[in-house]
Amino acid sequence: MITRWIFGAGLGAALAVMASANGPVERVNQAKVMDGGLVRSLSEYGFFADAGLQQPSAGVIPYRLNTPLYSDGAEKLRFVYLPPRTRAISQGDDLLDLPVGTALIKTFAFGSGADRRLVETRVLLHRTEGWVALPYLWNAAGTEAMLVVAGARVDVTTPKGEEISYRVPNKNQCKECHGVNGVVTPIGPKARNLSQEWLRQFVQAGHLDSVPVGSDVLPLWESRKSASSEAAARAYLDVNCAHCHRPGATASNSGLDLRWEQRDPQAIGIGKRPVAAGRGAGGLLFDIVPGKPADSILLYRMQSTEGGVAMPELGKTTVDQDGVAVVRHWIEGL
Repeated sequence: MITRWIFGAGLGAALAVMASANGPVERVNQAKVMDGGLVRSLSEYGFFADAGLQQPSAGVIPYRLNTPLYSDGAEKLRFVYLPPRTRAISQGDDLLDLPVGTALIKTFAFGSGADRRLVETRVLLHRTEGWVALPYLWNAAGTEAMLVVAGARVDVTTPKGEEISYRVPNKNQCKECHGVNGVVTPIGPKARNLSQEWLRQFVQAGHLDSVPVGSDVLPLWESRKSASSEAAARAYLDVNCAHCHRPGATASNSGLDLRWEQRDPQAIGIGKRPVAAGRGAGGLLFDIVPGKPADSILLYRMQSTEGGVAMPELGKTTVDQDGVAVVRHWIEGL
């Protein structure tokens, strides 16, 4: 059984780990992170003092995102490791500049209580040649995860009770979401999507030069109803869509730029005709029609599970009804 230590504690657990002087013994294998090649098993890195409980080793810091990426309702456990005597550099509201030797670790789990199950862990390793993305599949006992370069399929039950064949991406598919101008890069830890409290603690722990300007502006997903409809929808699109729909990324030919910082109405799809949607347009004429979500290609594709139509193309099998509701409400009010 996986305890609530990390699954339920969220930010509080992360801050406790950074503040504690008596945490788990340091055992991260820096050589594996830096130049270990295709490391066969997750345990070889030493990221966890207790892998089954997802209790991190000293120096491995849990974090959360204000607005998370939807992945069929999977619960995600995020961690960052920086090598000793290094620190990240603030870059405004965008990605933290993480030093060589950094590891970003993200575990996906389904179920709850005694039935909770670790499914996969993805790692991003900052090596001298750049970032390397590797997927690991957990065994049934939840004691070890092994590298699956070719990816995998796993039968899971989502939080909404849907029985699906969950896809663990292959190594090359990681590049489809993490690629900008042909280079693999992190997409999650942007300052705008990180708590200022967590960032302050990160600075105090010596892991970051300063709290970034423009940080912590994306709304907390669980509190989205108290945010403006624009902020909630734009945050959702930034996190779930903009890693592909931005200049230099895999869907740049669509002409859509769904990044949070983009303020040109047509660039984010308002009154914009599709460029490369094909049958994905569903016979509709514009990406976003103000006041008419049913006439908007963007929402049509979000609500589909059909191959060649559904968006995002990777990372989900089911429709995120909460995300659809947020984007629909925003379009209705335009």
